[in-house]
Amino acid sequence: CEAGQLSLADLETQVGSKEVTKIGMGNCMKKKWVKKEGADLVPLKTMDEIEDEVQALLKTLADGGFAESALAEKDAKDLKRRKIINLVTRKSHKVTRGPQYAPERKKKAADLTKEMLDSGSWQTAEFKPYNFLTLGEKVGGGYLHPLLKVRAEFRKILMEMGFHEMPTNKWVESSFWNFDSLFQPQSHPARDAHDTFFIKEPALTVSVPEEYYERVKTMHEIGGAGSIGYRYDFKREEAMKNLLRTHTTAISSQMLYKLANQPGGFKPARYFSIDRVFRNETMDATHLCEFHQVEGLVADYDLSLGDLIGTIETFFKKIGITQLRFKPAFNPYTEPSMEIFGYHPDLKKWTEIGNSGMFRPEMLRPMGLPENVRVIAWGLSLERPTMIKYRISNIRDLFGHKVEMARTRTAPICRFDDATQ
Repeated sequence: CEAGQLSLADLETQVGSKEVTKIGMGNCMKKKWVKKEGADLVPLKTMDEIEDEVQALLKTLADGGFAESALAEKDAKDLKRRKIINLVTRKSHKVTRGPQYAPERKKKAADLTKEMLDSGSWQTAEFKPYNFLTLGEKVGGGYLHPLLKVRAEFRKILMEMGFHEMPTNKWVESSFWNFDSLFQPQSHPARDAHDTFFIKEPALTVSVPEEYYERVKTMHEIGGAGSIGYRYDFKREEAMKNLLRTHTTAISSQMLYKLANQPGGFKPARYFSIDRVFRNETMDATHLCEFHQVEGLVADYDLSLGDLIGTIETFFKKIGITQLRFKPAFNPYTEPSMEIFGYHPDLKKWTEIGNSGMFRPEMLRPMGLPENVRVIAWGLSLERPTMIKYRISNIRDLFGHKVEMARTRTAPICRFDDATQ
């Protein structure tokens, strides 16, 4: 280069970076230290006349202990923008010995224990101070089980339909009320120990209405009301056996007997029950030895199968099930009998949801009900609609000792959409 001049290409070669050259040349021209003539840079000031302001600011900062207050706000902001400096917060801590300092840490006792009293160590032990003003841990309230939520909804719906709840708080029943009064023969397989839980103590019931017992015995042995009966020897010891009820129909038979023999004679009535029943079954994902049965019955004059179907459809519409099918079935104490099927939108198939029928005359006549009184009845389990409503695939996750408490606390309130509205 010529004296006092330097080409841009030579400057880039000496600096070694085009980027740095560009920045430096811009600052020199801004401060009027050089000017550009063609492709060359020409100095306007000598080295003695140039003052490096950045170097001076950095020296001022160092002399001030690198404190932010050592520079003017404008200068500090400019240096930060150019990424020459950055602000860092430094924290320092000082540790000194306190009044309770000890070379070894000793854990303070929270409670006075039997071991302390036995050894006498309580005399020298240090105890944590008690805060008598602090509040204890908040006690959580009770939570309704999903089954109870669905039960409450069913109960509300049935009471809206004019049904009265039957007293079902007696789980132990006699075989007489559970089977015999329903015209179920004493040789029926359901009465075997493989299907029913019998009570060891007390093994036998105390008493049953004797006049009614004799009429039931006669109906089984000889028949009546157009029936020839079962033609076998009815055994009292079999009828007196105590058991865990296998269905709430045992309560229905007692309510119908009281209805027939109440002061003033028979009056039409509607009853329902929702309670626990017990059966000696093999447990799996859909079966337990105990479950809840929902049962409803209507006793009135000259009822027909159409009344039964209409009542069932009204109930299921109120819980949001509109697609129903009825299939002929057999039950010992109802004729005709029907199985109830509903369409499951999740499974995309028809599934059995209940059973129904009209109580047989062989069951009703011994009770003393008038000949033209008919009783229609239907029932279903409480667990199945609850599993569908809460999307539970295994019944043991809903009822029993394996139920998670978290599910009970977080289960939403059950609501059924009334399809009739």
